[in-house]
Amino acid sequence: MEKSDRLLSLDVFRGLTIAGMIMVNNPGSWGSVYPALRHAVWHGVTPTDLVFPFFLFIVGVAITLSLTKRKERGDNQNKLILNIIKRSFLIFLVGLILMGFPNFNLSTIRIPGVLQRIAVVYLIASIIFLKCSVRWQVILTFAFLLVYWFLMTVIPVPGVGYANLEPATNLGAYFDNIILNGHLWSGTKVWDPEGILSTMPAISTALSGILLGHWLKTKYDDATKIIWMFVVGNFALLISMFWDMVFPINKGIWTSSYVMYTSGLALIIFAMCYWLVDVKKYTWWTKPLIVYGMNAIAVYFLSGIVARLLNLIEVTNSAGKVVAMKTYLFESFFAPFFSPMNASLAWALAYVLFWLGMMWILYWKKIFIKL
Repeated sequence: MEKSDRLLSLDVFRGLTIAGMIMVNNPGSWGSVYPALRHAVWHGVTPTDLVFPFFLFIVGVAITLSLTKRKERGDNQNKLILNIIKRSFLIFLVGLILMGFPNFNLSTIRIPGVLQRIAVVYLIASIIFLKCSVRWQVILTFAFLLVYWFLMTVIPVPGVGYANLEPATNLGAYFDNIILNGHLWSGTKVWDPEGILSTMPAISTALSGILLGHWLKTKYDDATKIIWMFVVGNFALLISMFWDMVFPINKGIWTSSYVMYTSGLALIIFAMCYWLVDVKKYTWWTKPLIVYGMNAIAVYFLSGIVARLLNLIEVTNSAGKVVAMKTYLFESFFAPFFSPMNASLAWALAYVLFWLGMMWILYWKKIFIKL
């Protein structure tokens, strides 16, 4: 890959991932969702559980590609770190705004969240990239996974007396309750899927993307790069299957086996995108995904805000009942024409297409919102 080339496959993969995020977050009815579009109840994995780690993996690849260019042109490292801190702060702040909208009750606002985890992981992974050699980046990737495994499966949980992986009594939940009590996910209020301790292995997810970025920057030919992406990706999947036996694949606590599984799959899917888009130049199908990928954080934030508004704005339906705007639209234009499951899916797909249209306007006007 030449230094001047834009890695379109990364934009395509990012666009596919962010569209997936919006789709699974916005069903027509939470009571009618296909199992594949729900998170696993606890241990195990569904396609929905792949979306967030894929995005962090992409963040890692982008770190290598963007910061390498800035290092090569001689940018001051201290200024780079300052810019990284500023960007992380902005992403974290936007995440808090999304969590608090529209009431912004500071006594109960959820502090962790998807954007907040992206901010923290981006900050730490970027500094590791700038300050550590590739060798140490590899060491830290696996060190975080091994240390986390040890903490979660060996260290007794205070007040419980033994190590465990149950939702409300594991070590991660203990720290969440001590440090973030009252500011956790409303779905549980006693632990958070983007909690403090599980951020450690999430950093490894981004570091795995950083390592792929290094591989893409090498002088090897494309065929060699792609072959080894498939080899390493499948080896990571194999490791995850064995690790799952003692440290189950679990998104809720972002287990080490989950990192290996999702990073392995991300590597394989990216290899396919890279071969199709950047090597074979089959790009006729990529424009919608590129449009999404170029404003990924912006569309995630805006789609979340509008989803909240659709549930807050009230209108009167044909029966004279006051309902949320989303309920009115769903019951008027989707529910009458499909089965409950398909109506819910159709709403989610329509929502994705709506935001594709919004982002296409920004793309056409060359407006790219960068945090």
